[in-house]
Amino acid sequence: MSQEVSAELRRVLERWRTMTPVQSEVGALPMRALVGDLARESGAQVPVPDLGPHVLPDQLAVVVHDACAAAVAGIPERLTQLRRAL
Repeated sequence: MSQEVSAELRRVLERWRTMTPVQSEVGALPMRALVGDLARESGAQVPVPDLGPHVLPDQLAVVVHDACAAAVAGIPERLTQLRRAL
């Protein structure tokens, strides 16, 4: 994982930790979408299960790692877009 991806992922996760429960419910939509997209683009054969907003940050970290290993393009920019949507 590049330093750029790692730094932006950290920013997203820090932002998530500061959100209220209501904000995290709203923010779950774009985060869940990115998790699903990155998983598919990384070659996942099954969809990422919806385990609720408390698990999403961990799911995001795992799929970002997998996406980096699969050389998925545009990860830092997509994380930035997610952070701005939260």
